[in-house]
Amino acid sequence: MRLRAWRLVSAACMVAALAPFAQASTGIDCARLAEQDEPESAQAWYERSLWASHCYDFRARAVRIGSDGVRTLALSHEVKDGVERERARFLDGPAVAFEREGRIARPGGLASADARAQAAPPHTLVEHLDSLYRLQLSGADRIAGRASVRLDIEPLDDHRYGHRLWLDAATGLPLKKILLDERGRVLETFQITELHAPGLHRGGIELVSAAPPPDVPWRPGWLPEGFVSQPVAPQGERHPSPRHRIYGDGLSTLSLFVEPLEDRDLLMPGLHRLGVSHAAVLHRELGDRPRQVVAMGELPADVLRRVVESVVWVEDSEGGEMADAPDETTAEQAEPDGDDAR
Repeated sequence: MRLRAWRLVSAACMVAALAPFAQASTGIDCARLAEQDEPESAQAWYERSLWASHCYDFRARAVRIGSDGVRTLALSHEVKDGVERERARFLDGPAVAFEREGRIARPGGLASADARAQAAPPHTLVEHLDSLYRLQLSGADRIAGRASVRLDIEPLDDHRYGHRLWLDAATGLPLKKILLDERGRVLETFQITELHAPGLHRGGIELVSAAPPPDVPWRPGWLPEGFVSQPVAPQGERHPSPRHRIYGDGLSTLSLFVEPLEDRDLLMPGLHRLGVSHAAVLHRELGDRPRQVVAMGELPADVLRRVVESVVWVEDSEGGEMADAPDETTAEQAEPDGDDAR
């Protein structure tokens, strides 16, 4: 059976880094980037890159090299009236375009529902990552005709992938990214080839409250260290799916689906390769019904397999199962990526 790939994008993984620049919890002040001295540590460079990705207007050309070959893209990012607008359009191969418009979720930290996490002082995203990855500077380079700083991000365990980042020395914008598997092999390279005069947005960017995911009668019994449930889209923008959850460690994410088997095009149980991502599919009895459990993400295959095997059924607060209403997103509705299931 053919499995359509799911490209994971979760802005929630970055929201905790916004806290130092919050304006009375209503927005962020991008103009403060211009007042900062050049970062001296790997952690400071990474935090600056997160800010830069939100606060700079730019247009760019880029190339992505992965298992499906080489593809070129046109990218743009702008902030208008406190709202971000991002666009990405492939310039070769199948005509595919992505667009995102919206306000940034209010920083709520990466703390889970665990009481100890709630009692602890709020941590920035970078501080959270520092307990899971080794961040270090690895010299300077020249990318897209611009001076850049290389940042190596090495996982401290074998439950996640490594990253190499080249950040623009003038702005902090990412110019090149390399994803490495658990053996250090290159899985994907993304590189800016032309960056057209990035300009710092001098105003603020609004923050809105992110809604917690609704209660579900299931949960993963195991997740890699540092992975916590991510907030859903801000209230009013999208109704969260009762069958879909996203978990992240601040850099890596995984999507978890638990769906009834009835009246559905089933995915073949086992492991599937989706470009640089994997999907683990398992059919199990959960809540006295047969269900399909799917975990997808840019993570080692064994990690995703362990997650789907660990899912347990728990009664919700009212002692019953959530209604099986139609979802907005299911495992079968993922974006095509051109790779067949193995």
